[in-house]
Amino acid sequence: MAKSSMIARERKRQKMVDKYATRRVELKKLAKDGDVEAQIALDKLPKDSSPVRLHNRCRLTGRPRGYMRRFGICRVVFREMANDGKIPGVTKSSW
Repeated sequence: MAKSSMIARERKRQKMVDKYATRRVELKKLAKDGDVEAQIALDKLPKDSSPVRLHNRCRLTGRPRGYMRRFGICRVVFREMANDGKIPGVTKSSW
């Protein structure tokens, strides 16, 4: 289980990204056209409002590594759930 402070920090970043998403898109469009003031305004936005700073985490444990995008969980939880038959269509392979 990940530290609860790290999970909370990631949630805070996600809220910040959602809050500034439209503003960031508008400013990026203007800055791409060469507007210097838009670039300055973009620089003044909070760092955590950038989607690049987000990190995928397991929904159940908060584990940051071994994340499987398709399922939204880490490999450890995926294996446990697959062995218990809780993920439809996933079976243990054998050859």
